[in-house]
Amino acid sequence: MNISRDDVTHIATLSRLKLSEQEIEQFREQLSGILSYVENLNSLDTKGVIPTSHVIDVNNVMREDVMRPSLSAEHALFNAPDNAESFYKVPKIID
Repeated sequence: MNISRDDVTHIATLSRLKLSEQEIEQFREQLSGILSYVENLNSLDTKGVIPTSHVIDVNNVMREDVMRPSLSAEHALFNAPDNAESFYKVPKIID
């Protein structure tokens, strides 16, 4: 499939890119090559092939949700540069 010069300049405009004449020609050739290669994939017989999002099986690794003691307020605030009661004190950023 051939990409025209106008196609490349349109894509560049949508992408907010300013391309030189040399870059336009370079990208036209590269994009044409990519689309030609993808077109070859259409000739493959994919009947019976299950669509996948990953080549290998992906499983989410989860740990047991077990209750356990958490940090005390004093321990959590130990290295805090500034605190008030049992809270972190941070500089005001909104007036």
